Amino acid sequence: MTETSRLTLPAPAKLNRMLHIIGRRDDGYHLLQTLFQFLDRGDTLDFAWRDDGQIVLDTELPEVASDDNLVRRAARRLQQRTGTSCGARIRLHKTLPMGGGLGGGSSDAATTLHGLNRLWRLGLTTPELAEIGLGLGADVPVFVHGHAAWGEGIGERLTHVKLDCPWFVVVHPGVGVSTPAVFKAPELTRNTPPITITRALQGGAASWRNDCEATVRRLYPDVARALDWLGSKAPSMLTGTGACVFARLDSREAAESLAGELPASWQAFVARGLNRSPLQDALDP
Repeated sequence: MTETSRLTLPAPAKLNRMLHIIGRRDDGYHLLQTLFQFLDRGDTLDFAWRDDGQIVLDTELPEVASDDNLVRRAARRLQQRTGTSCGARIRLHKTLPMGGGLGGGSSDAATTLHGLNRLWRLGLTTPELAEIGLGLGADVPVFVHGHAAWGEGIGERLTHVKLDCPWFVVVHPGVGVSTPAVFKAPELTRNTPPITITRALQGGAASWRNDCEATVRRLYPDVARALDWLGSKAPSMLTGTGACVFARLDSREAAESLAGELPASWQAFVARGLNRSPLQDALDP
């Protein structure tokens, strides 16, 4: 990619192929062990350079207060970190559902950090951008690094891994899931014994689970129905603490066939699992 005053970059979705909760810190954050994998589906952001230091976001999200928008927050943090006088006009093409557990907001923030670092010619390294991103959310660093990863801590301690890359049917049953409500639920599993990366990978997808799933099932019957329906067709799981559930298929044809059977009231898409983020492909073709 050549230096320019305009950039268009992808912000891919992620799945948590596995999510264990192994404890809780004194500050209330939960300690996790998880496997992140990217999808060849996501949002897109357009960036245009401005010389007045202003961050102008053309696309506002009705569900998100302006000052809470992760795209705007990421841009401002980058300005504060570097002292740059540059600004930008940013347009977000939003396709991922809000609160779906697909990491859409975190991915948008990571793409903003990479995009403006390139647009403004700041020269920050990927670890430096990941450090800034961690202040925006625990999922942002994995999108900044751009590799499928084993995550520990609150999800920010990352080790690159290589996972199988099947096709997925991702279903949003049309409800919003509150992450705070899930993590505050008394019955949430918080004491799963820690395992090693080796053990997790040797066990394979058939042994992976999401410790949040039982709680989300109880709190959100529509998600439970989607899980039950998908699970009757193919191995299925909840991703993160969001509303989206996914089924793993061996081929695109099988995934598209299953997607064609879905109830009309559900939103769904077909995507391929990736170990390298499309954002990295765009930045370093």
